[in-house]
Amino acid sequence: MIKGLVASAFGAVVISALVAMPANAQDDMAAKTTVCGACHGQSGEPVSGNTPTIWGQQGNFLYKELHDYHSGERANPIMAPLVKNFSLQDLRGIANYFAAKTWPAKQASTAAPAGAEPEGIAMCKACHGPKFEGGQPAPRLAGQGYEYLISAMDAFADGKRTNNLDMPGFMKALTESQRQAIAHYLSSL
Repeated sequence: MIKGLVASAFGAVVISALVAMPANAQDDMAAKTTVCGACHGQSGEPVSGNTPTIWGQQGNFLYKELHDYHSGERANPIMAPLVKNFSLQDLRGIANYFAAKTWPAKQASTAAPAGAEPEGIAMCKACHGPKFEGGQPAPRLAGQGYEYLISAMDAFADGKRTNNLDMPGFMKALTESQRQAIAHYLSSL
């Protein structure tokens, strides 16, 4: 009888632990990512126009960027040290955590409505999708901040950002004014 009680109690503990595990894993991920909110925003809205929106972004893209900061392929004085101590498994979990969140609702914008698509943007649709909402293999661009977009586009064009084989060539092929027009358009979506 005691063996039966012990077995039942042990079984109840195991089942309770298994039921609680997803919540604990989610709580653990929330704790690991608390620092991210300082720049990327606690509710998905970045605190600066130079910081990308990561809530609802493509998971594989987020993982690639985190991996590149971790490996040193992409340099950033803030991001590289933050991700250095995470395992690649943790980075995958962080990417999936943010990808599962909802893209922030568009705030009232002072920018002009999108209007006609600017010259040169058609080539972006092959990877970023017809509405620029991303997909394999590319990130969502629609609704990203103008400052972040133009900074990233210029970094690819100037050879300062090289962690993508295609983007430098695409951005070099555009004029500065075309890149600015594309960034304005995408940020207004």
